[in-house]
Amino acid sequence: MLALLGGALLTPVGQAQAAPPEPSVAKGNDWVVEPVAGGYRVTLRLDAPAPMRDALPLIAVNGEPVGVAKQSPDRRNVSLVTPDPSLLKAKDVQLVWSGDLGRGKGKKGKSLAGGATTDKEWLKAPQGPPLAVDPGATGKYAVDTGEYDLGDQAVFLPGLGHQAEVVGKVYAPKGALGPRPLVVFLHGRHSVCYGDATSEPTAPWPCAKGEKPIPSYRGYDGAAKALASNGYQVVSISANAVNAFDGGVYDQGAQARAELILEHLALWKKWSTVGGGPFGSKFVGKVNLQNIGLMGHSRGGEGVARAAVLNADRGGQYGIRAVLPLAPTDFARATVPGVAMSVILPYCDGDVSDLQGQKFYDDTRYSVTGDAAARSTVTVLGANHNFFNTEWTPGQSAAPSNDDWWSDDEKAAPCGAKYAGRLTAKEQQAVGTAYVAGFFRLQLGNETKLLPLLDGSNAHPASAGRAVVRVVSQAPAASRRDVSRLDQALPAGAVTGKAKATVCAGVDEASKAAAPAATCLTSPGGGSDSPHWVESYLAPNTPTTAVTKLTWTGKGAVRINLNAFQRDVRRYSVLTFRATPDPSGAPRTDLTVRVVDGKGRAAAVPVSAVSDALLRMPGTPEMGLPKNLLRTVRIPTSSLKGIDLRDVRAIELVTDKAAAGSVFVSDLAFSTPGLGKSAPSKLPRLSATDVGKFQEGNSGVQNAEFWVTLSRPSPRPVTVYAETASESPSVGSVVKQLVFRPGQTKQKITVPITGNTRDSYDSVFSLVLSAPHDALLGKSFGNGEVIDDDPTPTLTVGHATAAENAKTLKFPLKLSAPSDKFVWLSGQAEDGTAVVRQDFTVPDDSGSTTGEPDRGVWSVIEAGRTTGELEVDLVDDKVQEPTETFTVDLTEGEGTDLELPVSLTGTITDDD
Repeated sequence: MLALLGGALLTPVGQAQAAPPEPSVAKGNDWVVEPVAGGYRVTLRLDAPAPMRDALPLIAVNGEPVGVAKQSPDRRNVSLVTPDPSLLKAKDVQLVWSGDLGRGKGKKGKSLAGGATTDKEWLKAPQGPPLAVDPGATGKYAVDTGEYDLGDQAVFLPGLGHQAEVVGKVYAPKGALGPRPLVVFLHGRHSVCYGDATSEPTAPWPCAKGEKPIPSYRGYDGAAKALASNGYQVVSISANAVNAFDGGVYDQGAQARAELILEHLALWKKWSTVGGGPFGSKFVGKVNLQNIGLMGHSRGGEGVARAAVLNADRGGQYGIRAVLPLAPTDFARATVPGVAMSVILPYCDGDVSDLQGQKFYDDTRYSVTGDAAARSTVTVLGANHNFFNTEWTPGQSAAPSNDDWWSDDEKAAPCGAKYAGRLTAKEQQAVGTAYVAGFFRLQLGNETKLLPLLDGSNAHPASAGRAVVRVVSQAPAASRRDVSRLDQALPAGAVTGKAKATVCAGVDEASKAAAPAATCLTSPGGGSDSPHWVESYLAPNTPTTAVTKLTWTGKGAVRINLNAFQRDVRRYSVLTFRATPDPSGAPRTDLTVRVVDGKGRAAAVPVSAVSDALLRMPGTPEMGLPKNLLRTVRIPTSSLKGIDLRDVRAIELVTDKAAAGSVFVSDLAFSTPGLGKSAPSKLPRLSATDVGKFQEGNSGVQNAEFWVTLSRPSPRPVTVYAETASESPSVGSVVKQLVFRPGQTKQKITVPITGNTRDSYDSVFSLVLSAPHDALLGKSFGNGEVIDDDPTPTLTVGHATAAENAKTLKFPLKLSAPSDKFVWLSGQAEDGTAVVRQDFTVPDDSGSTTGEPDRGVWSVIEAGRTTGELEVDLVDDKVQEPTETFTVDLTEGEGTDLELPVSLTGTITDDD
């Protein structure tokens, strides 16, 4: 109820007079900051719908990101809640994107540590030896294409909560005998409709009348036809409905995309066995559902990774054996064990420009003991995010499209549209075709001649043209001998001379308290220039990749001794590790690798003789570059002359090539490239239970008890990280690593919920599981909800009187009790005998002498407070005049029970 007082408000008995509140709200023409439960809510209104990007939408206040924004269904409003008090000093609010965080942080023209950029050196970088077989070339089969469309709302996806389309384009090899391997392509997040709507849209999907669906699924013809002409069945599917609604689901649509893939596979199971549907008997006996590969672009990359795990979780009904995330997102730190994986990372990605998909490789590489699958990353210089898909490429797409890499200077290195090292759209598509087709032909077709494409030797396919590509590879466990992961402190005596070795993980702006080691470097973009160490949106507290940081001020060495069972390395063809220079040091540095046998004989190889891993990547800080990417140092064991490979005792990294320096190193191993064995994993599954709804209560603490369960006992220890995600101040924070002992199948995580008497919003909270070891993630989100049970306080407002020289006239506001919600009032100031701009002004009025004056007034009472004021500015003139009045008509309110409209009188007394 809203009551009127005739004058000033009295202080309640027993309560000290509250000091006038500090400014509790910031406001601009298209944004507002409001106190709410859990902190402050900032809402930004956009002139046009926000673009559909795969990166996360963020709100930046005064140039600094404060959190991930939620988009309204029409994408014209974005908002977030944060406890960050900087919002109260907001002068500027903008929508930015997670992929752009490092761009624009450095000063333009600022020199990098150690001097000039390496742009010119990368223009001349070698491509690697020619590949004997070109996977991008057309094969012996003609390609038959067709499409199927079962409707825009043909299937309900539980992970989305909405109906989705079932639409696909099929590429089949004509005349191929027997069942063919099946490859499914899934595009990423992009706009879903184009054209001029002739009626008002009622939902983001399906498209409104007059609009057409954007055919993103038709954008991979090059790779699809290259595969089909070599005997593979390819299906590229549409995911516009997921794109339309994924901003409102907890995992940004990964589960829904996985469900959509499995729905299509279920259809192909029917069409290839009993027939029916749009194809009749055409594909009966023509598709091998036990030999499946999945390619996903951008958020589709996270979707195919989740589909492989979801398929295994459902018993491995489909033989998903190979997964290729292309420029993917990785919001949840999932792993993809048991299946072959190659992650393509475009260096000039302007959407997911932090290259967060690197963590699929990092997190999976040791996630399962004895993993038999091979995996790799493929970094493509000069490639952007969009142009792998022709429907996202200007001049090729049916709908409007754009180059996602933005730059004021088109000739700027290394990614400007007209820079010499930037690939054209067709060149980039040719590279994508070669590596996508090559990966699936290798893993599904066992074409071992393609092994050098992805084994780290950087063999170059002819169709990739002038592209510079760098591959990092981890061989299957059966053909690999790990010497040291270099993620733990080295034993005493391992570091000698003027060298120093420390273990690090993360960057100073992204690391969390749970990180097991010191941070590796300072990153102005919160890690966007360091893909190994940028935090993940849904698992920000899960530690990132730990590596060894080797620094030196003169000659020294790190010595890694081999155990007795490691010393015979004759069966392995290469010695490998990953390395990259510290960005705070010289742009190029070098080390000597010494391999020492039992008689003290050594073979020495400079890193620079076999790899450019210790050459800084191209670019400058103002564009979020250069990327700090660990790259392959690959030394053939056949080049280690004069030592006994049956008795290798130590590997030394000697700092004898530069007077001082700093590098990061990881993953020291002997290996022989191989296909390995790939199949749906049979590991036990980790899941988090839901905990239901909790009445908040008025006092004390109650516990929400999540159970994290393992689907069956494991003979080995199983670990997983678990952390809470909540916007409610009532929900306590929990971050921990769980260790399941052999035989143990469940553990309890207790999350405290503290009661209070303040009116609040109901709030959903979650327990998030990430980065498992020796298990799969089943249901990786456990959910609960706190239900507020406190009464909504009533608000009393009063009239106000002030002399004109008081500068402001303050209408008093008083709540009957504190609240966790903001209390918001707004309305209009109307002239009486006092006239706007002549006797008073509202705070947001520009004061311009042209146009109508702004009459809008507003005020809030901050969360936790009981008093506030609605202020109007007074004009102090020198004219003697009588007492004057005006009115404030309050028409809108929030956070309290109001009976509106209400009219208040403001009285201005003369002081002249």
